[in-house]
Amino acid sequence: MSVQPSHHDARTVLITGTSTGIGRATALALAAAGWRTIATMRNPEQAEALRAEAAKAGAELDVRRLDVTDSEAIGREADYCRKTYGGLDALVNNAGSAAVGSVEGLDMKDFRDAMEVNYFGVVAMTKAFLPLLRVSRGRLITISSVGGVVGQPFNEAYCAAKFAVEGFLESLQPVAKSVDVGVHVIEPGAVASEFVANAGIDAAGMLAAAGSYRPALSAYLERTTRQFASANAQKPEDIAEVVVDTLHAASPAFRIQTSTWAREFVSTKINDLDGSRVTSMTQGWVGMA
Repeated sequence: MSVQPSHHDARTVLITGTSTGIGRATALALAAAGWRTIATMRNPEQAEALRAEAAKAGAELDVRRLDVTDSEAIGREADYCRKTYGGLDALVNNAGSAAVGSVEGLDMKDFRDAMEVNYFGVVAMTKAFLPLLRVSRGRLITISSVGGVVGQPFNEAYCAAKFAVEGFLESLQPVAKSVDVGVHVIEPGAVASEFVANAGIDAAGMLAAAGSYRPALSAYLERTTRQFASANAQKPEDIAEVVVDTLHAASPAFRIQTSTWAREFVSTKINDLDGSRVTSMTQGWVGMA
């Protein structure tokens, strides 16, 4: 169980993508744990509801608008943290977007958009806030995915971006550690949700346009919808608890899976030198025995 900081030594954390899901749950959990929490979101329509939910729990959130693809806005937010809070103790990169579809079915814009939000957004936030974290000897936590380790069918754009995130942060970790900043990657598996709705998927439209890929896409959508509704799927609050524990732990690992299922899934990649274990597994997802 996480240890709640006392009021006098409350630390400041900024979280991106807090309008829904993991980001929202993490903002509420950290505020309840005594952190001065800056909850940012691209669309501020959810701001009042988030503040009200925090208030019910006796906590307070500083909810602010921030688009992680807007470098000028990111710079202003770093200045805000410096001037308002005197710095920052932790950054949680959570903002991201799904991109489901094959390379033939998606536009190049879809690939670039996925990379812009999921990868370049993380780089831009890290670059802007790392000077503050150096001063506080703080921690940089990024919500990745098991899809940042294991490539998944019809997720070429999303997994490519998450692979890039993991490569960036794995490379950064020893450099940041040399200046006393902790870098950590959280890897959830499926998070309980209406997968098709939350990923913005028009399943019927995708299948109608899939052509030769229709049987594979149909099998993938059926399998993945079951996975997101299964007993293995975690709640956003479960992931939030892992983030809180990572911030409070004395020496957390660099890469942290959020469940036994996620650990076992990621372990498929370990020692898979020729890629046969992973590809044999994922071929089954698209109906290939």
